[in-house]
Amino acid sequence: MPILNRAAELQHEVTEWRRHLHANPEILYEVDETAAFVAEKLREFGVDEIVTGIGRTGVVGVIRGQGAGRAIGLRADMDALPIQEIGGKAWASKTPGKMHACGHDGHTAMLLGAAKHLAETRNFRGSVVVVFQPAEEGGAGALAMVQDGLMERFGIEEVYGMHNMPGMSVGTFAIRKGGIMAAPDKFTVTVKGRGGHAAEPHHTIDPIAVGAQIVGNLQLIASRNANPLRSVVVSVTRFHAGTTHNIIPEEAVLGGTVRSLDETVRDLAENRIREVAKGVAAAHGADVTVEYERACPVTVNHPDETQHAARAAIDVAGPQNVDTEVDPSMAGEDFAFMLQARPGAYIMIGNGKTAGLHHPAYDFNDEAIAYGVSYWVRLAEQRLTE
Repeated sequence: MPILNRAAELQHEVTEWRRHLHANPEILYEVDETAAFVAEKLREFGVDEIVTGIGRTGVVGVIRGQGAGRAIGLRADMDALPIQEIGGKAWASKTPGKMHACGHDGHTAMLLGAAKHLAETRNFRGSVVVVFQPAEEGGAGALAMVQDGLMERFGIEEVYGMHNMPGMSVGTFAIRKGGIMAAPDKFTVTVKGRGGHAAEPHHTIDPIAVGAQIVGNLQLIASRNANPLRSVVVSVTRFHAGTTHNIIPEEAVLGGTVRSLDETVRDLAENRIREVAKGVAAAHGADVTVEYERACPVTVNHPDETQHAARAAIDVAGPQNVDTEVDPSMAGEDFAFMLQARPGAYIMIGNGKTAGLHHPAYDFNDEAIAYGVSYWVRLAEQRLTE
């Protein structure tokens, strides 16, 4: 079936919500106004139970169907990014240095649209639990909600997420079983040498030279240490040292990110970073410390739930517009924590030819709204009528 008639009817209203959210971005857990907006809309819709403050500032709504049954969770993220917006649209961010550069405004609006429709029709048994999460962008808001008893308190048995994807045509979806988003870890290597005059390097231990060799050797982790069939990215993204042209400094600090789709490869990368840094430093008489921070785990779609999500997407967009074997992304997603707590799946929805995610000119494509609302409704009704 195509998009729902009711979703098309809601297009203008949901677009207004989306643009309001875009103009008023909030970051991390500081999403008080956004959460209040969401809770007020859920009250207007007649949602049966509305709970705020889950995972600090998350909002949960429960829509009960026609009779007893299971509960499934549908999740949207609410937070923005610390980026200065460019582009000059009428609904551009009103807050300097903050913008919805990842489309969470669209995610929230689409789930609100689905909640309104589901509260009107209740064409299912059991409960639909709509989950509005803070702090996806580096704050582990999904973990905070899970630790706050999200799954147990609301009896969630399956959980589903959705994210827009620039470059994918509007009206298309993409999903895969297994790892779909990477574990996004980060590391910092501090090299301590012995400073001195740049004209007398033989009296120093140059931390810049040592750091440069560490950078080069870290590139061998992906090309020579990891199994070529198991993806890993090791990127050095910063290198800070020195103050002027004629001084060899005491210290150099470099850092970056590791992206992996497999826990074994993740362990390998961390161990090799430590071994490489220590080995190179020791060879030159320098000292080194390595800090390695694991963020969210790999986002792993469960097999059965991936099929359920794909079927709902196919009902909305047609089989020719749903890629069920999409290549995984090396970006990270804290929905992984929810997928560790309950079986579920994470799907991509096309955002068209827009600027990329986290770009200052990005904007969510409102033409995708009816597809997203329809997907959520079809998924909920399918899972709770079988």
